[in-house]
Amino acid sequence: QVQLVESGGGLVQAGGSLRLSCAASGRSFSSYAAGWFRQAPGKEREFVAHISYSGGNTYLGDSVKGRFTISRDNAKNTVYLQLNSLKPEDTAVYYCAARSPQYYSGDYRHPVNYDYWGQGTQVTVSS
Repeated sequence: QVQLVESGGGLVQAGGSLRLSCAASGRSFSSYAAGWFRQAPGKEREFVAHISYSGGNTYLGDSVKGRFTISRDNAKNTVYLQLNSLKPEDTAVYYCAARSPQYYSGDYRHPVNYDYWGQGTQVTVSS
């Protein structure tokens, strides 16, 4: 079992920045790939970013490329999402997720290919 706890969300003006953290506990987190998703009211959960278990490979959703960065520190069992140049349309609940090797053959952009989820952290961007 892996438990995930997100933090770092909040209210920020357009153009501002936030850094989200996802702290993991339980089984060795360094063997899990991780991702960030977001969900706005009335919308489906959207892929934001993915990072391999080692941190050597990262992928970003088209809507956040050039503005967001995903990273991880396996010594601290933590994954980060740096959000820059925020826009009102980035407003959503942001979720951290982890996936074990059994899911690696599945598309990292789809929520069904993750084992564990955090409770989410709200990001609100004002115009």
